[in-house]
Amino acid sequence: MLPFASSFTTLLLALSIAATPLEVRNSPITLPIARSLNVSGGTINLLQHDQARAAAFRGRPASGIRRQSDNTSAINMGLSYTVKVGVGSPVTTYNLMVDTGSSNTWVGSGTAYVKTSTSYDTGEPVAVGYGSGSFEGTEYTDTITIGTGLTITQQSIGVANTSSGFTGVDGIVGIGPVDLTEGTLTKEESTTIPTVTENLYTQGLISEIVVGISFEPTNAEAITNGELTFGGTDATKYTGTIAYTPLTTTPLASTFWGISESITYGSTIIMSEITGIVDTATTFTLIPSYAYVAYKSATSSTLDQPTGLLRITTAQYHAMYDLNFNIGSNTYALTPNGQIWPRSLNTYIGGSSRSIYLVVNDIGSPGAAGPDFINGYTFLERFYSVFDTTHSRVGFATTLYTNATTN
Repeated sequence: MLPFASSFTTLLLALSIAATPLEVRNSPITLPIARSLNVSGGTINLLQHDQARAAAFRGRPASGIRRQSDNTSAINMGLSYTVKVGVGSPVTTYNLMVDTGSSNTWVGSGTAYVKTSTSYDTGEPVAVGYGSGSFEGTEYTDTITIGTGLTITQQSIGVANTSSGFTGVDGIVGIGPVDLTEGTLTKEESTTIPTVTENLYTQGLISEIVVGISFEPTNAEAITNGELTFGGTDATKYTGTIAYTPLTTTPLASTFWGISESITYGSTIIMSEITGIVDTATTFTLIPSYAYVAYKSATSSTLDQPTGLLRITTAQYHAMYDLNFNIGSNTYALTPNGQIWPRSLNTYIGGSSRSIYLVVNDIGSPGAAGPDFINGYTFLERFYSVFDTTHSRVGFATTLYTNATTN
């Protein structure tokens, strides 16, 4: 009986280990992320851009991103996070915005698309509306070069004939769920397009459909301060362990990188558990109107009309509490410094150099449309994030910058 019991215990242990997804560390495919403020036209209204983007998310059908006409003027990207991606043979290098809130990859808003021997025109019209901007053009397939010379063959890309809202970047590399591409080929609205991450997997370049993202808080106007990792994570970019939470099944958040969370400010409940999304191309952290009102009251902040942001005094800043994001069984605390805009960059957003502005703002009232919150860049720069398609989950971990006082 003892040998049998021992073998049975070993079997149970092996099954338990097999049932737990293993984390792929130190993927060879990493790209540096550069952050820049587009201030060529003067001051920028980042909040206006974010809220227009959020409105587009909340207005989209659950089947994915569909072409939308913009009834208002496009709002140019004020803050962008780009990686260098090569297209064609010989390679033309493009600075593409990293976007977890969309899944199409396209070029041509800045540097024009250069046709080479690997370019193939499918003849399919392609279009995506982002709320704050849009592009329309033609689908091509081409060779994509990323990292240290790794290539994806026959990757679908959009070649923009027209685009708006993307001054300062050449296009987008979309790393959202593949369903977000449904409806973007205007002749084949039920068709989805394999993303860059999916093709890396199907062509054997990565072992799992996973993307790890590292940002670092900074007060510089332009700086390389992040890293995009395909196929796994970079253990040098976070501390402790990555904690995962399953993707939500609640529409519309389930179409994106959607999760459930609640928020407390110190011991004050700001937002009970609801569903929203994680998005690299949204600058601020956006929460429902009722939660925004509660946060405004808890921080004793006032609305600053020129920027649209909440403003606090120095005394109020020193009296602030942590803003706690409760995700699954884990809590991720934005320190007081993590809740404010970098003060050295105040004038770029139309603010006063002596003021202190908060990075939490209003997404609008909750409703059936959803998603009801967005954890944007100002959240992600304090935590390492992992977007795991293979296991339908999102992960977070602390970093050396979680408690930074950079701002």
